[in-house]
Amino acid sequence: MSSTMQTVSIGKKPNPVTLTDAASAKVAELLAQEGNDALALRIAVRPGGCSGFSYEMFFEADIDETDIIREFNTVKVVVDEQSADLLKGSTLDYSDGLQDAGFHVTNPNATRTCGCGSSFS
Repeated sequence: MSSTMQTVSIGKKPNPVTLTDAASAKVAELLAQEGNDALALRIAVRPGGCSGFSYEMFFEADIDETDIIREFNTVKVVVDEQSADLLKGSTLDYSDGLQDAGFHVTNPNATRTCGCGSSFS
């Protein structure tokens, strides 16, 4: 796993999720392709999936005043308060190898995960 990049905290709430160097670089690359400086990476947890909860990640410009915002170099990450509780202490990583390519969340709060790796309980 890659080391984590410099984090800038905005607000006093704890970091719900940390991005590795690889994840931050890939998100920055994807954001640059979007061509909209107002976009941030939103990471959320929603009910559903085969294990109870599933992760969602998407780019969004709408940020609520209750959202937790963190910056990892040039990447702004936004998490809503409910998702933050379920993500607390998590790490988002990215790999581009032949197997298991893509983004992966390591969540210390997950007691069970499904085979696809995108849902947990």
